[in-house]
Amino acid sequence: MDSLMQAADKGPGHGVSIIFEDNHVLVAFKPAGILSQEDKTGEPDMLTILKDYIKIRDSKPGNVWLGLLHRLDRPVSGVMVFAKTSKCASRISEQIRLRKVRKCYRAVVSGVFDAREGALEDYILKDEKANTVKVTGSSVPGAKKARLVYRVLDQKDDMSLVEIELETGRSHQIRAQMAHAGHPLIADRKYGKGKETCDIALQSFLIGFSHPVSGEYHEYQIPLPSDYPWSVFCNS
Repeated sequence: MDSLMQAADKGPGHGVSIIFEDNHVLVAFKPAGILSQEDKTGEPDMLTILKDYIKIRDSKPGNVWLGLLHRLDRPVSGVMVFAKTSKCASRISEQIRLRKVRKCYRAVVSGVFDAREGALEDYILKDEKANTVKVTGSSVPGAKKARLVYRVLDQKDDMSLVEIELETGRSHQIRAQMAHAGHPLIADRKYGKGKETCDIALQSFLIGFSHPVSGEYHEYQIPLPSDYPWSVFCNS
């Protein structure tokens, strides 16, 4: 890797932290509640937070260029990768298109599973106006195939800690498919009962990709959160 930059200050703020950075890519943690990119609400977003931080940190006179390569839903926390040059953005975007970027999620869901691992395969239809998706039949116009594989890591208090990898990248896929399977995510007020006051229990905890310049494959991950409902499984 190119020279690793270590910031001497407290970081970007808003709970955002930089996990890795060199001259080509930047890997950062997005807290729950922060947008991936700016929208009409004007609320804090990852792209703006990081660009403003780099501009001040590096005393850049002009605008900072940073490429958004993928998104996480606002209530979801996790690891995101950004490109620092257009060439690197193109190369990582190609990896994403070819499904060569590994993204792993973990979630706490309601109920317990009969099997410790399995797969969910459905067809889902997106409602653009409501910004929701629903599981439907394969013959419904506009419905797209959604498939994920899961592994149960632990089960306690009628809840399960699961690790999930997507084989398709549909909007709200994990939330909708798990709810349809009878295991809505804890605190998911859109697809489950969601009566809990905590953040939705879904996190993109690992991302892996080949460096756009060196070609070396690296993975970056974050530890299990310590707040509820993750705390139920912290000492397992």
